[in-house]
Amino acid sequence: MLDRLDHTLRTGGSRPALLGATRGGRPRVLARCDELASAADGLAAALHHRYGLRAGDTLGVAVRPGPRALTVLLAAHRLGLRAAVLDPAAGPDVLRARLALAPPALVLADAAAQAVAGWARPLARRADLALPPLRTLGPVATLGPRRPGCAPALATAAAPPPAPYDGDGDAVIVFTSGTTTAPRAVVHTRGGLAAGMRGVTALVDPRPGSAVLGGTFFVLAPALAAGATVALPARSARTLQRQIDALRPDETYLTPPQLRSLDRFTGRVWTGSAPASAALLARVRRSGARQAWGVYALTELFPAAAVEAADKAAFTEDGDLLGHPLPGVSTRLGDCGELLLAGPAARDRYLGEPSDPWIRTGDRARIDPGGRIVLAGRLKDMVLRRAENIYPGLYEPALHLPEVELAVLVGVPDPDREGDERLVALVQARPGADPRRLRAALQQPLARMGSARPDALLLADVPLAGRSRKPDRAAAARYCAQQLGTR
Repeated sequence: MLDRLDHTLRTGGSRPALLGATRGGRPRVLARCDELASAADGLAAALHHRYGLRAGDTLGVAVRPGPRALTVLLAAHRLGLRAAVLDPAAGPDVLRARLALAPPALVLADAAAQAVAGWARPLARRADLALPPLRTLGPVATLGPRRPGCAPALATAAAPPPAPYDGDGDAVIVFTSGTTTAPRAVVHTRGGLAAGMRGVTALVDPRPGSAVLGGTFFVLAPALAAGATVALPARSARTLQRQIDALRPDETYLTPPQLRSLDRFTGRVWTGSAPASAALLARVRRSGARQAWGVYALTELFPAAAVEAADKAAFTEDGDLLGHPLPGVSTRLGDCGELLLAGPAARDRYLGEPSDPWIRTGDRARIDPGGRIVLAGRLKDMVLRRAENIYPGLYEPALHLPEVELAVLVGVPDPDREGDERLVALVQARPGADPRRLRAALQQPLARMGSARPDALLLADVPLAGRSRKPDRAAAARYCAQQLGTR
């Protein structure tokens, strides 16, 4: 699929490939086809000839979504590198622990990412962004305009890029659940990524010359490969609505929180990354969309299943209808009814762990007589806030200060956002600890949690259960919900 994308860009000439939006929502060209192809060639040549990167090396990527990020992925694909995404929303402690699993041979960072890790760190924390000093992660080069205090600019190479790498192997590392001491990294191979993008193409069927609105890799790459023009969604809800009005996209992919802030759509609308209720999909249809689809996907497998608004509205049984598994996706139920998935687009393995063809989703489900997946609840310890998965085990150890007896992070329903949760830190102090001093001491680890920073902090005893007297998370969540509801 990425080879096909490379061919489409090389033969597309000056046709606009990526669009942004003005403040008024009007389209503006971010990159043309030939510009992306040329930039990817130059980057591949520099990484190979100047920095000595070879197939199998790990490339750390701290670049904002957009044309530069796309050229990095194309260059990495050409060289057979594996890209490890440095997520500034994870917090510096978690990120450093994660990259210890796969030390990068080189970190490519734009000026904005380096500002988050450097002089703009106090401002970035307000936006829940934080990176450790990038130089502690390995050699760093600046991609794009260099600002004072940044690492040296990426050295260019006069030589042409090497011949494209021909073979399979690791393509990307995406970090997921685990703990700070034992982080977990999902490894996708080149073949697995290609299968995932073929799955998106078969589902969405983007057409040459059409307009697609969406910013995720699994939307952007297949759409561009098919000859469509992709518009990156504006961040502001007001500008995003104006962007849709001006562009009138044939296909739109946005998360449920983004959809809830909009009231006019065109073409087909796709949503995922968080539960999409029948009511939300029906509202999207009433607001002008020709169709509205909910897509079930995981970090380990994208996409897995899909359901259209009409089918979801007609479903009256218990549970959340996710739809039929997409072609090639196999399903079975494990212990406690956990949904297990397998397929050609599934992750190859978790880094440092043996390979297993079946993905444990952490979701409890059933398969109806028609073969459709019906979600029945969650088994994995995870909090879903604003379409982001937050794994408490990654962050709870940081809360165990000397004056803390026990601490848990739990999710409670957010009354202002359908399907969203609020994240609450419930901290049990040691006997004799001063509550005011403890609250002050907790501010430092809370500030280092990035986008996982809790919405509320409660000091109280943590409920326990069972012979082992482990934290009872369900009881803790009920207690936190009650306390927040009465304040």
